[in-house]
Amino acid sequence: MVDSGATRPNGDPAPVIGVTTYRQRAQTGVWDTEAAFLPAQYLDGVTAAGGIAVLLPPQPVTSVGAERVLSRLDGLLISGGVDVDPARYGQRPHEQTDAPQPLRDDWDLALLDAAIAAGLPFLAVCRGAQVLNVLRGGTLVQHLPDVVGSTTYQPGGGQFNRVEVEVEPGSRLASLVGERTLGHVYHHQAIDRVGDGLTVTARSGDGVIEAVELPEHDFGVAVQWHPEEDRDDRALFTGLVDAAAVYAENRMRQDA
Repeated sequence: MVDSGATRPNGDPAPVIGVTTYRQRAQTGVWDTEAAFLPAQYLDGVTAAGGIAVLLPPQPVTSVGAERVLSRLDGLLISGGVDVDPARYGQRPHEQTDAPQPLRDDWDLALLDAAIAAGLPFLAVCRGAQVLNVLRGGTLVQHLPDVVGSTTYQPGGGQFNRVEVEVEPGSRLASLVGERTLGHVYHHQAIDRVGDGLTVTARSGDGVIEAVELPEHDFGVAVQWHPEEDRDDRALFTGLVDAAAVYAENRMRQDA
């Protein structure tokens, strides 16, 4: 665990959570350039839960490089963003699917694969849930309006909708948010065929998969909604940070 000097309420060092970022064209002031960036809500969610957030911008990486990155972390958060390249799950792109970003796909897939291998706690959000499903051999619905007949899940214009989801009793997710919750949604894609080893733990009223978990993992949770948008309920961030603190403590004992 990285020794930052920050502590949790019980006096233990705060766990360090790596958070993946966007890497695309951005404007700020007089500059118009490719940049690595991330909405601050993700960082606020981590820090409010008692963790330390570290940004992980997309970059060329090998499996060994991904392992080295994660060896400095106590937890991982895969953030939202652009669509996963359909070629990754054997499909041709829908006309509404985003242009591929191979560097980001490679980065997120490598980090998640390494996190699972290491038993590192992770939370995957929106695109992150889809990355996890693709990593495990699953597929995606490329454009939900074709299936549900509406833009309920992505109204457009950067405006989130709130959708009620039913959570599987006894799941890790249910222990954090209860068996029914409202999620801030902004996704036009969703999980279709569920990847190997994943369990569906939440659906919306019309059957859209809104969460999956990796049951054998101490904390491997993926949600299709955006918990960082709900400042009044960041239970998923708390769950991740708490699990990361346990992971860090166990690793320190092993290294002692």
